[in-house]
Amino acid sequence: MAEVAAGIAPQRAWGKGRLVAKPFAGRTRLAEFYQEGCAKIRLPDTFDTTMEAVLINSSGGLTGGDHIEWSFAAGDGTHLTLTTQACEKIYKASAGTAAVSARISLGQGATVHWLPQETILFDRASISRKLEVDLADGAEFLAVEAVLLGRKAMGEAMREGLFQDRWRIRKNGALLHAENLRLSGDISGLTQERAVLGGQVAFATVFYTGADCELHLDKLRGLIGGIAGGVSCYRVGGEDKLIARLVAADGFALRKILIPVISHLRKGASVPKVWNL
Repeated sequence: MAEVAAGIAPQRAWGKGRLVAKPFAGRTRLAEFYQEGCAKIRLPDTFDTTMEAVLINSSGGLTGGDHIEWSFAAGDGTHLTLTTQACEKIYKASAGTAAVSARISLGQGATVHWLPQETILFDRASISRKLEVDLADGAEFLAVEAVLLGRKAMGEAMREGLFQDRWRIRKNGALLHAENLRLSGDISGLTQERAVLGGQVAFATVFYTGADCELHLDKLRGLIGGIAGGVSCYRVGGEDKLIARLVAADGFALRKILIPVISHLRKGASVPKVWNL
């Protein structure tokens, strides 16, 4: 019996979620909805013309071998905000690597705000993530990804493990933004390097593309300040993009910087309500 038990692979979490939004009578409405496994989607009332989707991992966290796929499409002229119910926790992996992928497409004049709450990496966590986005003409896209290397208030730290993050954002099929982040092995030693995090354990990337990128530059630099990070605006193939990098001592300090930045890029709207629950 012991030999049989040893040959049984541990159960892993798996999920797939898909949502398609369409325009109808001046509002953003649901066109397609699918969820399977641990990937759940809830649509709270917004009381305006936009749609908000809350993504839930019902397994309660991820570890080695877990896999979740998300897919979203915003039709022409729609406005969709995507967020998560809580911080995603990545636990110690005894074997394998967790995998999370998100694919987002935006029609002409569509707006999508990708605003998941922070990802918390525990010691010896192992995860690989992918974000792929395709934009049409006139689309506006805001993406925020924040990461905490352990919970400082609980005396936790990510000393070693693996964190990979891959972004590919395209406009009409042409590459607008690409980045690959990899932290592996001795994470605590690596993040002490000044060129990495300089000893900080909380960091975030903010990406924005729209018709008014340059107009946000001075305001965001004032909100961020030189110590907490920086923000730049670039033109690639005739398209503008704005990128901000933020670092902080812990999650609370990071949010104090991040929330005003998000609110500004959302034209005064605050973060989704689930961020404050």
